[in-house]
Amino acid sequence: MTEETYQAFTSNGAPDQPLVFSFHGTGGNENQFVPLVTELLPGAAIVSPRGDVSEHGALRFFRRTGEGVYDMDDLATRTEKMRRFIAKHRSDNPGRAVYGIGYSNGANILASVLFQSPDLFDRAALLHPLIPWTPDDNAGLEDKRVLITAGERDPICPPSGTHALIEYFGSQKADLTTQFHPGGHEIRQEEIDAVARFLRG
Repeated sequence: MTEETYQAFTSNGAPDQPLVFSFHGTGGNENQFVPLVTELLPGAAIVSPRGDVSEHGALRFFRRTGEGVYDMDDLATRTEKMRRFIAKHRSDNPGRAVYGIGYSNGANILASVLFQSPDLFDRAALLHPLIPWTPDDNAGLEDKRVLITAGERDPICPPSGTHALIEYFGSQKADLTTQFHPGGHEIRQEEIDAVARFLRG
């Protein structure tokens, strides 16, 4: 049984600005993307949870048994926990647009929530996601604004998996934007620029 809350960085922001959830990568923490969100969207409210799974001391949002091999039961449990966490903060911020940004493992938990409850987000930016399963169809993803960024030589998130995810969102008729760079798993400036354009709308 998982606890029902997360340690998180939170900032109330200005009342007329969006609420942004940020999700760190493996080995990061709740502060990883706070400076970026603050720079891109000054005045935004921020909720940035800390992953509650430790993999040899590296924080994550769900368990895995190997590189790219997920504990699907644990993922389901922690996706539901995260869904409730997000829904609570969303209900506490009525009238705000709600955005999500996640990198690597953080992109994966964000995507997993999005597959089940697309109504929780107005926009979702997935940086280097790896979704090694075919999600169920969800009509709520139609016209949902989604950004996917990736590296063409990413050894952790192979391009074949990224393209499969792009095809999935395409089949759901999402409003999809993509940005690839020629490198690996690192976040590059062209991705930051794409996120800026995406979140600022």
